[in-house]
Amino acid sequence: MKHCLWTVAALACAAGQLPAQTPPSFAVASVRATTPDDRRFGMQFLPGGRLEMTNLPLQIIIAIAYNLPFQSPRLTGGPAWIRSDRYAIEAGAEKGAIPMGLSGEALQQKMKLMLQTLLADRFKLVVRREMREMPIYAVVVAKDGPKLEKAKVEEKDCPPVRTSDGFSCHEFMGGQGRGLHGQAVSVADVASYVENWAERPVIDKTGIQGLFHIETKPWVSMRLGPVPPAGAKAEDGSDVADLPTLFTVFANMGLKLEAQKGPAEIFEITHIEKPAEN
Repeated sequence: MKHCLWTVAALACAAGQLPAQTPPSFAVASVRATTPDDRRFGMQFLPGGRLEMTNLPLQIIIAIAYNLPFQSPRLTGGPAWIRSDRYAIEAGAEKGAIPMGLSGEALQQKMKLMLQTLLADRFKLVVRREMREMPIYAVVVAKDGPKLEKAKVEEKDCPPVRTSDGFSCHEFMGGQGRGLHGQAVSVADVASYVENWAERPVIDKTGIQGLFHIETKPWVSMRLGPVPPAGAKAEDGSDVADLPTLFTVFANMGLKLEAQKGPAEIFEITHIEKPAEN
């Protein structure tokens, strides 16, 4: 089984030596811890290579950098403080490092690699990655086929950032208690996002391409826990007793969530330190 340690320098991995490459990085970066009374939070990948993260737990910042759901079961390890300590990060790429006109998705992928380098440099983060055979949920096409509404834009027309009227691609509002609300998202986006509320990795195996407009009802938790009290309400005001399971939410989209055993990539934090502030 192949294991890789990801640090600020590219390392040789398992079967053979790979040529060393300089990882992409921001030209300037500011990192500071935020205070408990700071109520602002958010994140923006901006054209030109500017990153703004406000009052986010470090665990979520790491998950973003490695393309993981913010509370994915595939991100493990690390001390307790990475889940409690919050940080503000402002960073900018060197002029010309980010080509103008990139799609929002391409912009984010390039800048996430830069964020990985920043975390390795400022937090001394080391992440061990490996593929494991484990219980997963596979998203497959249901017997009668998908029931998905096409988005009003195609990938090539996606704006790089959210527009003034709130339109964006590959982003969701809501979650378990409010339902999924995505204006232009892929099935892979859906699988990744619902993994936040599943007890195992959720893998898209549909082969469906393209962007869709997704609107769902809230759903009940898949994780074991106390039974909600009578009359309990979801975030959107729905009666919890009337909510569907996540399996039903997928069935309503013409998809099926299947419990399987299969490969999933695991990200283990093996080393991290609190940063020296600017």
